[in-house]
Amino acid sequence: MTTYIHELPDWPQFHWDSKGLTAVLTTARHKQGRLIGQMEALGFGAKEEAILRTLTQDVLKTSEIEGEHLDPDQVRSSLASRLGMHIGGLKPADRHVDGVVEMMLDATQRYDQPLSEERLFGWHAALFPTGRSGMSRITVGGWRDDRTAPMQVVSGPVGRERVHFEAPAAARLPEEVRRFLEWFNGDTGTEPLLKAAQAHLWFVTVHPFDDGNGRIARAVADMALARSEETPHRFYSMSAQIRDERDAYYNILERTQQGTMNITPWMQWFLVCLTRAIEGANITLAGVMSKARFWERLRDVSLNERQRLVLNRLLDGFEGKLTTSKWAALAKCSQDTALRDILQLVERGVLRRESAGGRSTSYSLVAY
Repeated sequence: MTTYIHELPDWPQFHWDSKGLTAVLTTARHKQGRLIGQMEALGFGAKEEAILRTLTQDVLKTSEIEGEHLDPDQVRSSLASRLGMHIGGLKPADRHVDGVVEMMLDATQRYDQPLSEERLFGWHAALFPTGRSGMSRITVGGWRDDRTAPMQVVSGPVGRERVHFEAPAAARLPEEVRRFLEWFNGDTGTEPLLKAAQAHLWFVTVHPFDDGNGRIARAVADMALARSEETPHRFYSMSAQIRDERDAYYNILERTQQGTMNITPWMQWFLVCLTRAIEGANITLAGVMSKARFWERLRDVSLNERQRLVLNRLLDGFEGKLTTSKWAALAKCSQDTALRDILQLVERGVLRRESAGGRSTSYSLVAY
């Protein structure tokens, strides 16, 4: 019979090999500090764009890890609206998208405020505004009660399920959460990056909700990382990196939860994953700088609002080919107006016509 770490007599006395983590911790700290310095040196507009791109990725990827795919335009619009950023073509977001955005922003923008039961309940309610997870009604804004069965993480077909993890009994949750929150708000002795790793593992092991535990655990870790940096500005996405390494993430969680209170392997994995997330931010930075250079080159070119809107969409990674019909849909104008807008940009050397003609005529940005 499998024993989980929350059943061990020394739970939750986590410990690890500090010397064994020195190298990866030093690397993560160095890259973290260097990235923050680079990003803080950006101009106001470029910094805003970097933050918006990072948070959009974070919201999208933390949901993708759980198999949910949100609309990127809705996420970007919801974030921009709440951050007071002015972007063209705001798209109304549904309640579910707004809820994930609200949770992530509360965790990172108000990182210096205590984490409480009430705050966790608010995050959970924001994630499940209808009171349901899929077709199933769940307890929202309250701890799970295990009325139907113990909380288990399982995979495989019915009759041949594999149990990866079984959470603490519901009766233990008030005390378990109390201990976690007391540590999270009061501990000042643990190195901040290690505290983020420990917080993530501890919360997801307690698994206090019917659903959403992974997303909230990642928000808790993001909150701890924001505290380590003493800034609400997010320039890298841990969730995006975990999404890229999802299989490894679940494997190390399972091994750790079935191991001992020595969680060195988990801490090592988290720090390496964090380092790769920070390194991946260079892609975001490159995209932001490329966009800034593009607009700098066009500073003397007269453009209408429709043209600025669609060009920004192209720069942000427009999917598929740009046609007059897509332009009309994005800019909310007629196809005749769309064609005039496009031809003006072709004449000015901003867009080029692709080789295919007729109804399939498409256009792309001219490389500078």
